[in-house]
Amino acid sequence: MAAPTRPTDVASAPVAPPAPPPRGGRWIDDWRPEDPQFWEGTGQRVARRNLFFSVFSEHIGFSIWSLWSVLVLFLPESVYGIDPAGKFLLTTLPTALGAFVRLPYTFAVAKFGGRNWTIVSAALLLVPTIATAIVLKPGVDYSTLLFVSCLAGVGGGNFASSMANINAFYPDRLKGWALGLNAGGGNLGVPVIQLVGLLVLATAGVEHPRIILVIYMPLIVAAAVGAALVMDNLSTARNQPRAMREATREPHTWIMAFLYIGTFGSFIGFGFAFGQVLQNQFAVDFDTPLKAAYLTWLGPLLGSLIRPIGGSLADRFGGARITFVNFIAMAVGASVVLAASLAESLPLFVIGFVLLFVLSGIGNGSTYKMIPAIFRTQAQVAVAAGGDGVAADRRALRMSGALIGIAGAVGAFGGVLVNLAFRQSFLSTGSGDGAYIAFIAFYAVCVVVTWTVYLRKGAPMAGV
Repeated sequence: MAAPTRPTDVASAPVAPPAPPPRGGRWIDDWRPEDPQFWEGTGQRVARRNLFFSVFSEHIGFSIWSLWSVLVLFLPESVYGIDPAGKFLLTTLPTALGAFVRLPYTFAVAKFGGRNWTIVSAALLLVPTIATAIVLKPGVDYSTLLFVSCLAGVGGGNFASSMANINAFYPDRLKGWALGLNAGGGNLGVPVIQLVGLLVLATAGVEHPRIILVIYMPLIVAAAVGAALVMDNLSTARNQPRAMREATREPHTWIMAFLYIGTFGSFIGFGFAFGQVLQNQFAVDFDTPLKAAYLTWLGPLLGSLIRPIGGSLADRFGGARITFVNFIAMAVGASVVLAASLAESLPLFVIGFVLLFVLSGIGNGSTYKMIPAIFRTQAQVAVAAGGDGVAADRRALRMSGALIGIAGAVGAFGGVLVNLAFRQSFLSTGSGDGAYIAFIAFYAVCVVVTWTVYLRKGAPMAGV
């Protein structure tokens, strides 16, 4: 990773820009995380406080976003009349809306402030939760279920705003760890709600999915209230709309978004689809929703827990190097899943899928570490050519936040593609083999792209 362009000693640190006029709410106008004295004396404590509540809010958001990966297990075809293809569509729609709202959610941090938007985005989670609790009962029209499942997509937007917000709080040397921890804690919302669903299935039975919704309503309120009481807004995280437009003209934006499809798109797509894949691929072994629920949470849990490790490895060895090796391993993991499917080996199938979840978690951390490193490298080049160091640093921060939002949105669409691939594969062949082959091919392309752009000797961004 390129070294910071701004000096690290206090005496030579650039003078902070004039503070904007005071405004309402908890705004911080003087924020200098790269200044060691400021960071040790004030910044670290404030950043950790905001990180903690950012993780909590994002965690609840992920749970609501992946709500329908659990609820489809409570919809037996004999009662609701929904076939496997219809259930895949119920998990695809919230994935799609979650991807779509990530861009405006990233804008919202700069427009309204990270704390303020966390309050709003957390409160919005009550909309799909309450709507689902009202309509979810035998006899409900399928189109109504499609509509309320789509509403759950608002939970997917929390990730983009949370990551853009936390990116501004931490110095470059700690961004991999901080972003990995923030995203990993959020990703844990997927296995946690699946464990809650398992508990409800095992105790109350398939007839009572509303219990899950009742459990999450007070947690949503707690996330909104906690953000209001504890979090802060940063004045430095402004002008994001202009940075977003500039980022769309940056080739690395689309390259990183493509790579993030392979990591996060795999994670969220597999997380939403795994339970249904087990029930369709191994119908005899998983003839009841409870049996499938016993396994669905394992992969997302491990993938979420290991994401901060992916960020830490990228901090130490470079994001591109970890991402490159990781995509090779993901292609191997998908090959294991394909071999297990052809051999009808359930143990090997589960091992292969869990491996894919773990690797997608590592890749999530390493790819996000690459984003600030790319713009830090560009800033270093600009300073070496005689440019202003302070301006270059500010641009690097703005562009990093913008790219995080764009990559998060495009990457989430990868989850849509995963679910559509499974749906089409099961419709066409009765198995997921076609989807597994597509995943292997995609990961192979990601290997080539990562090496060509970010590792090849002589490449402008080699070693980020």
